[in-house]
Amino acid sequence: MAQVRAFGIGGCADGGPGVDGKQPVVLLVVEDDREMRSLLCDELWDLGVQIREAEDGDEALQLVLDAHPDLILTDLRMPAGGLDYVSRLRTIAPACPIIVITAFGDSQTKVEVFHRGAAAYFDKPVRMADLKAAIRKLLFNHGGPNGSSAEHAQGETPR
Repeated sequence: MAQVRAFGIGGCADGGPGVDGKQPVVLLVVEDDREMRSLLCDELWDLGVQIREAEDGDEALQLVLDAHPDLILTDLRMPAGGLDYVSRLRTIAPACPIIVITAFGDSQTKVEVFHRGAAAYFDKPVRMADLKAAIRKLLFNHGGPNGSSAEHAQGETPR
């Protein structure tokens, strides 16, 4: 079941203006492991965004259509997940930055994730400072939500 957490600073916690001065910034966190999802949400609260949660790829796709997130942070290996799922996310949200995290990746997976439109890729366990920096960079330093950025987290570039 989808959950909403409104946390943070900058007016977003109370539904006030977000980056564009109009609406709160919405971050969708997709992770099938409940404890990991809770940890991610707890760690990301200080970014001043509204956090929506999904526990699998199907729920995430529906939330993308309903909530129009400004950034998607998603696990790769989960029910209704995988590389095709990343492609579907890119199709229904062509301008939304996607950050993929996985415990089961390798160099080929990383290349495929970028080929399918992800803006950043992290292996688990992920360093929270690096993840937060990537989120801030994608949301706040490159034209705001849905802004385009050719750069990838940790210097990663698509091949």
